[in-house]
Amino acid sequence: MMGATALMTACQTTVSDLELEQMVDELYQRMPQEERIAQLQSMYMDELFDEQGQLDTVKCKELIPYGIGHFSQFCMQKPRDPNELRDRVAVVQEWLMTKTPNKIPALFHEEVLSGVNTRGATIYPQQIGQACSFNPELAEVKTRQTSTAMRKMGGVLSLSPMVDVCRTPSFNRLEESYGEDGYLSAVMGVAFVRGLQQGDLRKGVGACSKHYLGYGGGGDAEEKVLMEEILMPHEAMIRLAGSKAVMPGYHAMAGQQQQCVADSMILKNILRGYLGFDGMVVSDYTAIDQLVKPSAFPEGKEWSPIEKAAAAINGGCDVDFPTGANYRFLQEAIDSGLVAQETLERAVKDVLRYKFRAGLFDSNPNLYAKSDIQLDTPEERQTSYEIATQSIVLLQNDSSILPLKGESLRILLTGPNANTMWAMCGDYSFPAMTYFWKRVEEDLDHPHVITLLEGMRDKLPEGDTLLYSRGCDWTEEIETKFSHAGDERAWEYPILHRKVDAGEEANKEEALAMADSADVIIAAVGENVMLCGENRDRQGLRLPGKQEEYVEALLATGKPVVLVVFGGRAQVIAGLAERCAAVIQAWYPGEEGGHAVADILYGNVSPSAKLAVSYPNKEIYTPICYNDAIEPDSCIQWPFGYGLSYTTFEYKHMALDEEAKTTDEYIDLSFEVKNTGKVSATEIAQLYISPADSTQSLRPIQLQGFARVELEPRHSKTIKVRLYTEQLGFYSHEGGERSWNILPGKYVVKIGASSADIRLEETLTLVGESVRKPLREHYFSGIEVVD
Repeated sequence: MMGATALMTACQTTVSDLELEQMVDELYQRMPQEERIAQLQSMYMDELFDEQGQLDTVKCKELIPYGIGHFSQFCMQKPRDPNELRDRVAVVQEWLMTKTPNKIPALFHEEVLSGVNTRGATIYPQQIGQACSFNPELAEVKTRQTSTAMRKMGGVLSLSPMVDVCRTPSFNRLEESYGEDGYLSAVMGVAFVRGLQQGDLRKGVGACSKHYLGYGGGGDAEEKVLMEEILMPHEAMIRLAGSKAVMPGYHAMAGQQQQCVADSMILKNILRGYLGFDGMVVSDYTAIDQLVKPSAFPEGKEWSPIEKAAAAINGGCDVDFPTGANYRFLQEAIDSGLVAQETLERAVKDVLRYKFRAGLFDSNPNLYAKSDIQLDTPEERQTSYEIATQSIVLLQNDSSILPLKGESLRILLTGPNANTMWAMCGDYSFPAMTYFWKRVEEDLDHPHVITLLEGMRDKLPEGDTLLYSRGCDWTEEIETKFSHAGDERAWEYPILHRKVDAGEEANKEEALAMADSADVIIAAVGENVMLCGENRDRQGLRLPGKQEEYVEALLATGKPVVLVVFGGRAQVIAGLAERCAAVIQAWYPGEEGGHAVADILYGNVSPSAKLAVSYPNKEIYTPICYNDAIEPDSCIQWPFGYGLSYTTFEYKHMALDEEAKTTDEYIDLSFEVKNTGKVSATEIAQLYISPADSTQSLRPIQLQGFARVELEPRHSKTIKVRLYTEQLGFYSHEGGERSWNILPGKYVVKIGASSADIRLEETLTLVGESVRKPLREHYFSGIEVVD
């Protein structure tokens, strides 16, 4: 048997799977039962410190005598300097590694969706905006920066990214997702994991794939769609990028009574059985508390935390977040026969295995940095800016009103989102989380967030004049809906029954008077932190409050109006947009969002982003997706993949072999894109597959590749694509066997500027016998852009 020293030495080098399992088992066998159960629980770090900020060892002995597996959201309990956070982590880890039976360090976790969720950390654009960039390389840069900062503070595990394939336009958490397409979500999710984990869990921060499976509308999909598209981001992150943590959603799958956190079909059968996942499954916060009593349970009898703990761990969930409220009763569940010792062993070993992989048992573990920690470096802020400029979608530009050009232009900036951080910061950023959860409304501008007004002033062309009047509030009354959904901690009326105070007057008459002397009006409208996000929703999807009425008043002046829409989802602006000179969807563009939007308005940057969702022209509360049909949907104003530029592009010279074998690994093809305009710009060229025969088991149209092509005026580039035959395949479940199938037949390969703007297409014929395999190995096309 390995001793502790030998065990730590072995961990310093790469070990085989067998050696890893031996080390996990040896440690497990040495652990008393109380220490084992403690590994499946979490708590908040602040509970262990006194009012002077010192570690209270009496509390440690009382609360964690056998250690603790995890610490929940360690960065956001109170606004703190990163060095103070690191120092707190250090003393807690020191106590665990010297005062507990087997000296096991804890996993400190935090949210990192748009940067580390802590005061002073870089706030990057929200995920839905980043998806519109179609830029996985930049997404990887972002999470690598995030990971480096968080690991210095002592963070080892993140609870990000959210890769729900969100097809319901009204979903209040759509902003956290990469949109409606499984392929795009998978590409961006894999990039997120690769950057965050840095190829080595000892160095980077672990990703957590959530909310498994089908949160946001996908859980109701039929099995084929569920397994081909909704599962795809989770599957790719696990199999291609080595993601080793999964968080089930709050919801229940279609036809299932029990929620995902206790659903053995998705956690055991699909996740561990079909995908071969050997990582750790953690609950969403309070998800186990919310488990519903089975119909077979005796009526009138309360379903206790013991039964809830048994349901979750038996279903396949290893860890109870955020406080172990149910798993602290696991010994009672074992004693009463509700949970087998072998089930506890599985869960504990899943946690220990993760800690070994993260290097926590190394002789010199990378637990935190000892040097001074600086957040929001110039490099990080530049990355945030670049993502923002690539996330902002130009939806409409009548008469080429944009970019703003002319001599001595008088520009009026107005609207509720013109001069506020809440136009820039999405959910799970420090300001949003602190405002919502902690109800703190002051001193949130850390790091400094560039508002649109500040950005336009900073970038204002010489000779132009910028006027400003807010003119309109987000809402006149509280519009946030109260509901028992999501995190139970938010089921408090005072948390939700609030209205954001902008801190300045909205004087409509003043703004309209300024409009009379302006040449062009920039109307910044949309949502804020209380109108969209987890546990937050509102009535309807049109612009909140009286914003639409206000834009009508601006249009009535006869001056051209550029509508800039901020928020976490597509807002219905049909009937209004058509009369605006231009429309920009800015999402929540992060700390540099003001500069990014200003640079696009002034023409310093040509917009390149394309929609990651289908943009509806009416309020829709059921799932929709571009791949439902080739024919245009009358409910959609702008289709998936759509976005304008300040130039035009020509697609030509598509080359593709007409025939390939079903047994071939791939098919090579190429095409050219030319910038036919007068400004430098980037086009996002998209590759779609359609079946030539409606009887084939494929979607009518499906994204299977894309390329960002940077082009100078009048220049062309060739895009070379390696399309894998597996991308023409489909999922089946017959005779109890799941498989991925490639069939002979005809397939249409399409190249387009959006899902509804196909510029080139060729028919490919696959010949040979049908190919059947357990899982696909190739998920994404290979792309090369050649000058």
